[in-house]
Amino acid sequence: MISSIIIVLVIVLLFAAICPSKKQGNPHPLPPGPTPLPYMGCIIQMLVNQHLLNQPIFKWIEKLMDKFKTPILCIKLGPSLHIITVTSPEIACEFFHTQDDIFISRPEVLSAELVSDGYLSAIMAPFGDQWRRMRKVLHKNLLSSQSHRWLEPKRNEEVDHLLSYICNQIEKQDNVVDGGLINIRIVSRHFCANLMTKLVFGIRLFGEGIEGGGSDVEEGEHLTALFTILKIRKALEIIRKYQDPLVDGRVQMWNKGARTETSDLLDALLAQDNPKLTPNEIKAQIIELMIATIDNPSNAVEWAMAEMINQPVLLERAVKELDRVVGRNRLVEERDLSQLNYLKACIKECFRLHPFAPLNPPHVPIKDTTVAGYFIPKGSHVMLSRRGLGRNPDVWEDPLRFDPERHLTWEENPVVLSDDDLTMISFSTGKRGCPGVMLGSTITTMLLARMVQGFSWGLPSNVSSVDLVESNAELCLAKPLVAVAKPRLPHHLYPED
Repeated sequence: MISSIIIVLVIVLLFAAICPSKKQGNPHPLPPGPTPLPYMGCIIQMLVNQHLLNQPIFKWIEKLMDKFKTPILCIKLGPSLHIITVTSPEIACEFFHTQDDIFISRPEVLSAELVSDGYLSAIMAPFGDQWRRMRKVLHKNLLSSQSHRWLEPKRNEEVDHLLSYICNQIEKQDNVVDGGLINIRIVSRHFCANLMTKLVFGIRLFGEGIEGGGSDVEEGEHLTALFTILKIRKALEIIRKYQDPLVDGRVQMWNKGARTETSDLLDALLAQDNPKLTPNEIKAQIIELMIATIDNPSNAVEWAMAEMINQPVLLERAVKELDRVVGRNRLVEERDLSQLNYLKACIKECFRLHPFAPLNPPHVPIKDTTVAGYFIPKGSHVMLSRRGLGRNPDVWEDPLRFDPERHLTWEENPVVLSDDDLTMISFSTGKRGCPGVMLGSTITTMLLARMVQGFSWGLPSNVSSVDLVESNAELCLAKPLVAVAKPRLPHHLYPED
């Protein structure tokens, strides 16, 4: 078997040496990158890296960019597909600011087709009428500032549940005075998932729940599926098992006139008249909304807590800011967030240094173009490297150091989590950018604010510091963060389930 592969490779290499490649027909070169084999491109190199060296593809890409010493890289896969990755803010702005109208489509790939049920949803749909149709729904109905204000009471319910859940976990350990062990990854992920379930369906859990406000087997299965990257078909089956019956039941209620007023995002989608959405479009958009909203906030908060627990002076400064802005006689609310600049700087620093995804979703140009002096063919997959931008030593001083101060300004301008200059990516940008920046920013900041205000945090007695090692395949912590929480506010402020 191996000898046969070697023979095939030798033939391909000989063919490459004898037969000159066709010219691009463009005076500009492609961006630097590894030399592709005829017909196969760099697929073999990619597979060797992934399966023999056991490295995720994004780390292979990073090594190639270091090898070629380039802020823009081109990897050819197969006979015609070009993967373009970028780590320079200037080049990124040329792609997604100057030429945003060109890099406005999405690739047609199996994973996107499955998640979007045939490209029915806004984020995954290629450029065209379906994308315009769903984008209008998102921007004008689901994620508008008016909708954001309308759904604030539901978000408030869930941040109250967050506090009561942590308190219940502490009490279960019979260690209220000294605090209790809290798995911050579980808390943050379930908070984000439950919040989105509340906003979309008007319910918190997909099961009965358990005593103390926790999640049962059904909700655990649903959440795990939302975070599943591999085995996507099975994950989608699980997600649809829980979500589709709720959509179908609500459709019948609206059709029969049993429901006429909107109380959540599902109602808003069903009440939509221009355009009128099909049940399949609604189901696809809900899945996309759930997936897009829970990973980034929960990952940022876990990393922020880990970094601040390791540097108590940072945690103390965040606590003092909350005490100054909010005090200890009431709970922090969304109206306070504009004044919590240091807390937001901690979150923004996590988005910079510890992004959940190494690359942003690919943008596809609808025609040939030139960027930074390089030829970018129509149909290329252009991706910004979140890690490469956020850790670029030409942009950031001491880029591997966690330093929230770098996001504060002397003018005391409010800290925003997004970055228009693309020196880092909190939320994807451009016309195909994230439509839920306001919602994502609010979820992340309220989650961290309630946790920091409501509890004192430290490490178990047998642990000296948090091990800030990334998972090999992903960018989350290799081990879930477990910390000791102790209530720090008057008892009557903690909501009861």
